[in-house]
Amino acid sequence: MVLLEHQDCPVIFFWDELPLMLYDIKQQQGESVAQEILDVLRSLRQTHTNLRMVFTGSIGLHNVLTTLKRGGYANDPTNDMKIVDVPPLEQADAEDLARQLMVGEGLTVEQESTAQEIAKAADNLPFFIHHLVDHLVLSGGESVDIPGIVRQYMIDPQDPWHLRYYRERIDTYYLNEDKALALALLDVLALTSEPLSFDDIYNRVLSQTDAFDDESTRNVLTLLQRDHYIQQADINAYRFRFALIQQSWMIHRGLAA
Repeated sequence: MVLLEHQDCPVIFFWDELPLMLYDIKQQQGESVAQEILDVLRSLRQTHTNLRMVFTGSIGLHNVLTTLKRGGYANDPTNDMKIVDVPPLEQADAEDLARQLMVGEGLTVEQESTAQEIAKAADNLPFFIHHLVDHLVLSGGESVDIPGIVRQYMIDPQDPWHLRYYRERIDTYYLNEDKALALALLDVLALTSEPLSFDDIYNRVLSQTDAFDDESTRNVLTLLQRDHYIQQADINAYRFRFALIQQSWMIHRGLAA
């Protein structure tokens, strides 16, 4: 690393979509190549104390590591790195973003209440806030029924908000033995507005099928948390992390009345 040898200050290496790249490499060139890349990156960090790395991606690195470890990979190549979750905006910031976007677009709707509705409907997620304001712009600001707009996009067969991705990514990144259980767990949690204990979740899954044991259920619940589908509302209480995704899941899985 010539760069590192000639630098007295820290060098920060940013690598976007590393997990997706490793997933593609694993699929196309084999697990050993993906493992070697991870090991080399860790070795570089251990060798050069002034080197820092930032890995980001639309899928979690754990998705790749889970399959590698089940194939026999024993290393933990990121145990010297800090895992940081990027949360949604704070409520006030989400409302301010919506408000500023409406001002920038010259919309004449009542901005304070509309910004509050947009932030709430979007679960404070900037991606959906932008889409909602874009809809108001394209409609000339005539429709400010924010919940109605959200429902419209959820049933749109073209899926402009890419909400079906949350279902499709399970088939892509989860192990075959985990896919059916992940779907069953999300179906159970989608149908309740209250957090459920592990026993409640497991018993509801068992009422549908006895194909899964309690330990595999715990493992997949952990995966679903790490993939931001669900969260622990308390020590033993699980729920969907985002109401928007929960509503979308119900619609796309045919669970909504």
